[in-house]
Formats: sequence, C-alpha cells, structure tokens
Amino acid sequence: MDYQKILDTIYDEISYRDVTGKVASYIPELAKVDRRKFGMHVYCGDEQHFSFGDSTELFSIQSISKVFTLAMAMRLMGEHLWDRVSVEPSGDPFNSLTQLEYESGIPRNPFINAGALVISDILVDQLDDPKQELLDFVRHITGDPSIDYDKTVAASEKSTGYRNIALVNYIKALGNIKCDVEPIVDFYFHQCSLAMSCEQLSKAFMIFANKGKILSTGEKILKPKTVKRINALMQTCGFYDEAGEFSFQVGLPGKSGVGGGIVAIHPDNYSVAVWSPILNEKGNSELGMKALERFTTLSGVSVF
Repeated sequence: MDYQKILDTIYDEISYRDVTGKVASYIPELAKVDRRKFGMHVYCGDEQHFSFGDSTELFSIQSISKVFTLAMAMRLMGEHLWDRVSVEPSGDPFNSLTQLEYESGIPRNPFINAGALVISDILVDQLDDPKQELLDFVRHITGDPSIDYDKTVAASEKSTGYRNIALVNYIKALGNIKCDVEPIVDFYFHQCSLAMSCEQLSKAFMIFANKGKILSTGEKILKPKTVKRINALMQTCGFYDEAGEFSFQVGLPGKSGVGGGIVAIHPDNYSVAVWSPILNEKGNSELGMKALERFTTLSGVSVF
C-alpha cells in the first residue's frame, strides 16, 4: 500500500478553505490556534512512517487523553472499573449533566466528561503522583521523553472550567466520587493540556493496534482483552454524539479532542493521527474527519 501517495492526494484535495467550522473558543488558549494548521501522520505495523503538513507540530490533545487515562485505570481495576462507569454511547454532548441523576451518578461511558472525571478520581485515589505517572505512561509508550503538559492551556482550562467542576460536585453528591474535588479537576485539566504532535499520537496509539504491545520493542503494556474493550469504546463512544457518523464515514475506532486532533487505529495494520483545529458543531475536527474518510476510502482499508 502506497500510503504516502494516498496522503499526498488528500493534502492536494482538501484544505481549511473547504470547511466552515470554528476553532474552539470556550478555552481561551485554544482560540489562539491558527485555523490553517493541517497535518496527518500514519504509523504502520511494519514501523514505516508517512505524513504531510503540520504533522510534527505540538497541539493540545484534550479529550484524546481520555484513552490514556482509561488504559491506566483498567490496568489498576480491571473489570471492576465498570461498576463506576458504563460503556454505552451517550447521545448527548460531551459535557452534559442531564443523564447523571437518572443513572445514579454512573456516567454513560469513560469518554464523555463525566466519565473521564470518574476515571480521574480513580487515578487520583490510587496513584501517588497521577500527573507524573500519566506523563511517564505516555512518554514510555511513545519512546519520547519530551512530551509534557502545556501549563498555559491547563491554567486556561481551570479559569473557565466551571462546568467540569460542577460535574465532579454533582457526581460526588450522587456517591460516585471518592476524592476531594480540587485534585480531581487539577489532574483532569492537566491531562487535557498534554501537548503532542500527530507523529507522537500515532506512536502512542500503536499499542491499541498492536494488541497492547509497543511495536518497536515488543513490550506488553496492556492485556489483549483490555485493548479489545478500549477499541470497542473508541468505535462506539469516541466522538461524543457523532460516533455513529464517524463509524459510517471512516470505519475505524478512534478518539477526537476539541484541540482539533483525531487518532484512529486499524488493528494489526496502522495508527493514524490528523490535526486541524477547525471544529464542526459536534466538537470534532471537520477537516480531520474529511481527511480520514478519504484515507479509508482511497486505501480501501477499514474495520468494516
């Protein structure tokens, strides 16, 4: 498969001029990002790399980080994790409060904000230094010690994060939060501020395409059963209330973030990351979704 030719075709076919969405503005630092940015990187199972555009530029990964924290929580709790968070698509916006009371404080899935905050509570409760251990985890699976939090973005999120603070308090009132609110939201704002490139994200997500093993070393990070669960959740819940559309158009498990990044995987084949900060009405990268639809169409490779 000539992936570089496919990527070059995509880069020639589409650009920021072809979409009408907006850069995220509710987090002040994200509103400053140049809407013209566009990059894509493919990391293959034979360790080949293919890319175009701004694929090595760092950006705020935001909700993509929820896959990393879920993996860490599953290593700690195994199947008991599902007593605290469910595995169903929500059908509601990522920051919705409406379902929590009806469902006794059990969030629909770990990728909506409520679910990710419960995961944060678990990590804050069980780890000595969750912020450092998350960094260590991501640096290890990418083989890149330079990956770090963007402290400016974290502070920007904290200054406007009233809804997430309200979510934690509400879930705590319903009995599904153990720790104090402040360390939970501090960890959550930091995890969302992780700054990574498409190249780094494609390396990080290769463990989900490679049965839980680091491709370059063969080291086992996650059990195959855990990877199966995470990939299933990415397929059904990875794109807020647009997961069905992404499956329909692209046909891969993946996860998006309001920083404009999307990562998707094809088991045993590749990991692909794309970044364009222009978001559609659902909070997903408009150009990123178009690029991935073209990628699976031109390559003829998806999970369906």
